[in-house]
Amino acid sequence: MSGRGWLGAVVGILVGLILATGLFTGGVVVGSSMRQLPFLGPAPTVAPAASPLAPTSAPTATQPATMEPTAPPATSRETEALFAPFWQAWDIIHQEYVDPVRDLDLMRGAISGMMDALGDPHSSYMDPNEYEQASLSLSGEYEGIGAWVDTNTEYLTIISPMPDSPAMQAGLKSGDEILAIDGRDMTGIDGNQVIQYVLGPAGTKVHLTIRRQGVPQPLEFDVVRKAITVPSVHSEMLDGGIGYVQLFTFGDTTSDDLRQQLESLQAQNPKGLILDLRNNGGGYLDTSVRVASEFIADGPILSERFGDGSEHVYRAQAGGLATDIPLVVLVNQGTASASEIVAGAIQDTGRGTLVGTTTFGKGSVQNWIPLNGDGGAVRVTVARWYTPNGRQISGDGLTPDVSVDLTDQDVESGQDPQLDKALELLQSTSP
Repeated sequence: MSGRGWLGAVVGILVGLILATGLFTGGVVVGSSMRQLPFLGPAPTVAPAASPLAPTSAPTATQPATMEPTAPPATSRETEALFAPFWQAWDIIHQEYVDPVRDLDLMRGAISGMMDALGDPHSSYMDPNEYEQASLSLSGEYEGIGAWVDTNTEYLTIISPMPDSPAMQAGLKSGDEILAIDGRDMTGIDGNQVIQYVLGPAGTKVHLTIRRQGVPQPLEFDVVRKAITVPSVHSEMLDGGIGYVQLFTFGDTTSDDLRQQLESLQAQNPKGLILDLRNNGGGYLDTSVRVASEFIADGPILSERFGDGSEHVYRAQAGGLATDIPLVVLVNQGTASASEIVAGAIQDTGRGTLVGTTTFGKGSVQNWIPLNGDGGAVRVTVARWYTPNGRQISGDGLTPDVSVDLTDQDVESGQDPQLDKALELLQSTSP
C-alpha cells in the first residue's frame, strides 16, 4: 500500500471513531495519565493521573462506554473534500521539505494533532512505546526511579515518590517539576516523552534538574534507577487497636490484595480503621467500585454521564468486609481520580470521615483504544463522573471533613499530624 493509502486507512478509522456510533472497548480508566497520572516508570493518571512514571491505567475494563455520534456520519464525498487540505499539506511536505521525512512520523503527528485539537488535557495520542509503558503502570514492574507523575503540566511534575523508591531516597517531593534531564532542557517536550528519558536500566544514574515551589534556584538530583515493583496495598495494626490500610494504586490486583489485608486485620479485632489514600493517583474505575464496596454496604458509588446525556450508575457490590467498622480516610493533593471516587463515596454516604487536605480534582473517565497494527493508542475522555450526591469535582477536588496540613518540617522530623488526627478521631469514638 502507498504511504497515502496507508495513512488514509488510519485517518478513515479515526474519522469513523469520532463520527460513528460504536463501542469504546479499551480499558476504562479514571485519570490520566493519572494521571490517570503516569510512573517514572511506566498514572495520576489518571490521573492521572496520577500515573506512575508510568501512567494511570492499562486496558481491561468490565464495562465499555457507549457514545452516540455528535454529528451525522460524513459521506465519502464530504470526507474527501474535508481532507483535501490535509493531503495537499502531505504532498507539499514530501515535495518541498529540505530533509527526508518518514511517513510513519507524519501519520503519528497527524493523530496527535487531532487529539490536541479537542482541547482536553486528558485526551491524547500514545505512540506504541508510550502505550506499552502506560500499560505497565498498573500491572507491576519496570526499571526507573519510582514516582507517580503528571504529564499534563508545563513540565513533567512529580505527584509523589513511591515508598522506599530511588526518587524518595534522593529527596524528590510532590510538586517537583523536571526542568532538565542529564543537562537536556525539557521545555516544550511532551510529558510522555520526558518519561522515556527518566526510565532506564537498573543501576544507571539519571541527573534531574528540579524546580520546587518556594525555592528560588533549581535543585540538582542524581538518582540511581532500579527495578521497581509497583506496590498496591500495605496494612498493619497501630497502637490502640486501630487498623491501618494504605492503597498505592487501583490496578489489576488491588481489590484482591485489599480483601486479603482486611481479612488479616479483622482477625485482630480492630476498634477502627484508617484508609490512607494520600498520593494515590488512581487507576481503573471498576477497581475503585470494588474497593469502595469493601466499606459501603449498599447504594451508589458514582455515576458516569456521557456526551449524549445518558448516565450509568455504579452501585456498591454485596459482601464488603469493612462496612460497619468506624472509618477515617486520609487524603491530600495527591489523592486523584479513582482515589477520589472512593473518598467521595465514603464522604457522601457518611460512611467515614475525610482527614487531610483538598484532593487533586480529577473527575473524568478515559478509554484507551488501541489502533490497528503498530499504531499505538488514543486516550479519549468518554464521560465525567459524579459522587453519589451529584458532585463534579474536576478542578475543585474533595474538601476533607477535618483539614490537617502535613508540612515539609513534619516529614523531615518523622511526624504525621494527619495520621495522628485520624487516630484521635477513631479512639474518641471507640467504646
